[in-house]
Amino acid sequence: MEEKSIYLTSSEISSLWTTYMNDSMSKCILSFMLKDIKDPELKPIIQFAYDCASTHIEKLTRIFHQEEFAIPNGFSEEDVNKNAPWLFTDIFCITYVSHMAKIGMLTQSGFLSMSTRTDIRNYFSDCIKETSMLYNKATEVILSKGINIRHPIIEVPKETDYVDSKKYLSGLNPFNEKRPLNSIEITHLFFNSLTNSIGIKLCLGFAQTSPSVEVQDYLLRLKEVATKHTKLFTDTLLKETIEAPRLPDVGVSSSTTQTFSDKLIMFHMSLLMSSGIGNYATAASVSQRLDVATNYERLSVEVAKLAKSGADIMIKHNWLEQPPGIKDRNKLIRNKNNN
Repeated sequence: MEEKSIYLTSSEISSLWTTYMNDSMSKCILSFMLKDIKDPELKPIIQFAYDCASTHIEKLTRIFHQEEFAIPNGFSEEDVNKNAPWLFTDIFCITYVSHMAKIGMLTQSGFLSMSTRTDIRNYFSDCIKETSMLYNKATEVILSKGINIRHPIIEVPKETDYVDSKKYLSGLNPFNEKRPLNSIEITHLFFNSLTNSIGIKLCLGFAQTSPSVEVQDYLLRLKEVATKHTKLFTDTLLKETIEAPRLPDVGVSSSTTQTFSDKLIMFHMSLLMSSGIGNYATAASVSQRLDVATNYERLSVEVAKLAKSGADIMIKHNWLEQPPGIKDRNKLIRNKNNN
């Protein structure tokens, strides 16, 4: 049977649509970064990231044409003002690319696992290879410049052991002494603190350049919540005398000129919040100290409420593009009867 005669599944349709939306957004962000980045060692990495996103869009467009699949509107040059002054420092640009590559690897591996058609599996396999190459390239240059943010160092285990008491899982009672964090809990606390720190900088840059008071206020709310979450994670680490992550020179400029469309800004923050909720869920599921796991669950609800508020704003301004879905059969029947 020819490959093109095999229908796309719902998971393949959603994966292709989501990838197109994400990469069209990435092209806008990266094209603006390329305009102003000065460091000759960092610019090729940003260029490689832009080229990957462009290649993905080209391949997806061919698949859409082949399948008579309506190409998403996504984002275009109209969503970025190339004439705006620089907004992000060079170090922020490489930090951002490294972080988005991490999100990309996780997302694309999920898409691959949900795909069955050979050409779709090959497409996502190629995406994973390119994104992992991007992450490795970004990490190498970050290491060479000494701006890497390493996870905490702990003692290597010299022997194996088993949990011998239910107290190992405790932590909710404030009157009982909590056991020290284990390596898995430290890893996720550190990582989630880092991702929130990146989100804070993006909120600042987007808020000061958005012309919409409504969007500005929303971004400042996101910044406040991300700051609160970061403090909770870092305080938990510091109580164990574990140093919290610090981002090196990841500031934004003082530009107030509109740089990206509000539609793109809101989509980007929605993407980061979705990723954050996934990170929190993963962290909660592997954290064996109940106070740590409970915090993740509580914070996930807070992020979900913010995401809902953001979606309401996007719907209000017709910025929220609808994912592909099935027809409303009841509506079809009612319309038929009315005719």
